[in-house]
Amino acid sequence: MAKTPQKKSTSSRAKSATTRRSAPRKPSSSSKKPPLWRRRWFSLGLKLLLVMVAILGAWGVYLDSKIRYRFDGHKWQLPAVIYGRELSLYPNMRLTRDEVERELKQLNYRKVVHPMSSGEFSVSSSKIAMVRRPFTFPNGRQGAVPVLLTFSPTRLLKIQNRDTGSPLDHLRLDPILIDRISTGSSEDRLFVPLSQIPSTLVQALIQTEDRDFYHHDGISITGIARALIVNVMAGHTVQGGSTLTQQLAKNLFLTQQRTLWRKLQEAYMALLISWRYSKQEVLETYLNEVYLGQNGNRSVHGVGLASYFYFGRPVYDLSLDQQALLVALVKGPSYYDPWRHPQRAIARRDVVLRLMLQAGRLDGATYQQLLHRPLDLVDRGAMGYQRIPGFVEQVRGWLDTHLQNWQSASGLRIFTTLEPIAQRQAQQAVSQRLRAMHQKALQAAMVVTDRHSGAIRALVASRNGDDTGFNRALNARRQVGSLLKPFIYLTAYELGHTPGELLDDSPLSVKLANGQMWQPNNYSRHFGPPVMLYKALAESLNVPTVRLGMALGVNKVIDTLHQAGLMQPLKPYPSLLLGAVGLTPMEVAQIYQTIDGEGVYRPLYSVSAVVDQHDKVIFQHKDMPQRRFASLPIYQVLFNMIQVSRIGTAHSLRWRLPNISIAGKTGTTDDLRDSWFVGADERQIVTTWVGRDDSQPANVTGASAALPIVANYLKANGALSLRPLAPNNLGWLSFSPATGQIVDSHCKGSVLLPVPSSLQGPVHSCSSNALQSFFKKIF
Repeated sequence: MAKTPQKKSTSSRAKSATTRRSAPRKPSSSSKKPPLWRRRWFSLGLKLLLVMVAILGAWGVYLDSKIRYRFDGHKWQLPAVIYGRELSLYPNMRLTRDEVERELKQLNYRKVVHPMSSGEFSVSSSKIAMVRRPFTFPNGRQGAVPVLLTFSPTRLLKIQNRDTGSPLDHLRLDPILIDRISTGSSEDRLFVPLSQIPSTLVQALIQTEDRDFYHHDGISITGIARALIVNVMAGHTVQGGSTLTQQLAKNLFLTQQRTLWRKLQEAYMALLISWRYSKQEVLETYLNEVYLGQNGNRSVHGVGLASYFYFGRPVYDLSLDQQALLVALVKGPSYYDPWRHPQRAIARRDVVLRLMLQAGRLDGATYQQLLHRPLDLVDRGAMGYQRIPGFVEQVRGWLDTHLQNWQSASGLRIFTTLEPIAQRQAQQAVSQRLRAMHQKALQAAMVVTDRHSGAIRALVASRNGDDTGFNRALNARRQVGSLLKPFIYLTAYELGHTPGELLDDSPLSVKLANGQMWQPNNYSRHFGPPVMLYKALAESLNVPTVRLGMALGVNKVIDTLHQAGLMQPLKPYPSLLLGAVGLTPMEVAQIYQTIDGEGVYRPLYSVSAVVDQHDKVIFQHKDMPQRRFASLPIYQVLFNMIQVSRIGTAHSLRWRLPNISIAGKTGTTDDLRDSWFVGADERQIVTTWVGRDDSQPANVTGASAALPIVANYLKANGALSLRPLAPNNLGWLSFSPATGQIVDSHCKGSVLLPVPSSLQGPVHSCSSNALQSFFKKIF
């Protein structure tokens, strides 16, 4: 029989329940809480982390805005760059092989056996082979082109593409870099786009400074480790740990202090730069920013300017060893200064070349060849171009007048009219002549202009040429003496006078407005018989000239001077007729430009084009000639000025420049204080002054000081005989020197002179002229 389970008593159940309620409950593992102190530290850390994130974010926003402002705006205030004129070549132009070779050397083209790269040339007996440099002209960029020039003794016969043999009808050479006008910054650079920087230079930079450049985001842990290992193995610092992007951030935004704070900023900015900008933009900015040397009180930044600073040529012309030297200087331009420490520089250059070899960028034979190359530097500070402060001052004056706020514009390129070879020849002519005169106090100025355009081809401001002080060509206002006489005779021809008429050369007294008497005298202090008008100018006779000027009216002569381009107001004093007025060499050059330029007024100019940093042309010179004088009077006065050089005061030109026809005029002032000469050949007009800055007597005449300078310049430059254009109404008649009458051309002593073709008159016999001459001598 089954047992029935016994029921617990009520008291037992109550006791059990009481026990359960009163016993303490064991806490579960999931409901345990950390200690209060730990929770508080955790909360504080979280808050600090959020604050740090917020700070880093805000700091990043600030740094990013700073980076964008610099990168997206104007990274640098670039100086204005001044170029000389470009040489345009075309078949059959009058140009010799030697002249082109001199031009190429002036442009720092390299003379080699076989020209293969831009900026190289070779010379044979009648040919020049060259690779023309690429260059961005005002009307667009032209690339490098291999050409072959063939010459006769006096002309460039043809231009061909050297590789294809196809003829070229025109070729422009890149213009020489003359100077840069500073923006006031202590930093100096010449911006070059990445596309114009040799790829080998870029590869050398990356291989030496940042091998992982294309594989990191601004900072490189592996790069730092690799640099440490390489430097330890080499025993000295060979590679740096900072990436190019970090270096760029430091150079653009930070100081050179070696602190942890600066390194943190540098790394953060490098990350931001790498995130926002492409590798190409970073490279271009770096290559134009990096510090590479010191030129006086101005620092040389970027490979574009450094290329000129060290080698005198554009960066795209550099050889591989020269490119390696620029990369070597990144590590320390002062320590590796190639002028002061050439062995250090060579050793560091060779390190760069070895890294290129290891990277497969160079073959072994080329590497060995480059190791033995000399540094081949230009003189320190020479930059491979001429220093012409006088001409640069003229350009600055033009910019101030014609381009408002040009100084605030960045990276202007200014194309000028200066001809480098002409400038060098002009300066040499001045310096050599003044040294030969053995007067240290003598100074000089010269202005050379193109006879057909008014372009200023050369400007000499002093005897040494490199002075940055007083510019005598622009600012030395000196009395001009007989230089004004051609304008008196031009006035006479315009009013119908003929070169064969006679002028009185007897003593003259002129009553002035104040009642005093003025008695002009000839330079020889002697008087003579009546003289033909053309000969009075040729011999620069004062008294006949004053008589003629007074008969014409001084105001008429002043009008002629103003028509010729003289801007300054003049008072009609009789002494004006003998040059008692102060003019600068530039003002003299302007008025003679009109006479020697066939009577056409063209303002002298030095700037042909201005281009902004985006290659937009913002100024282009336009030739706007104005005919100011009729052709026949101009022809007559040019004929007269050619006689000055043949039989007159400049007759020494007959042996100084044999068989060359020059239109010239000498000028000498009282007490031999000032010497002037203006001479014109077929191509150019040369205005020269010699004297002392203190205006004391210099014992110089126009023929003894200024004329030899002009003659030496024209001889060096290759003078061409002046052939004035014959007007349609030109006629020729013979005149008797004794009577001034028209005579038969067979009469002994008669002179054939230019006159209007319409001039009619009785032709006197030779005997009547001889008889009149006899009676004049008696009575």
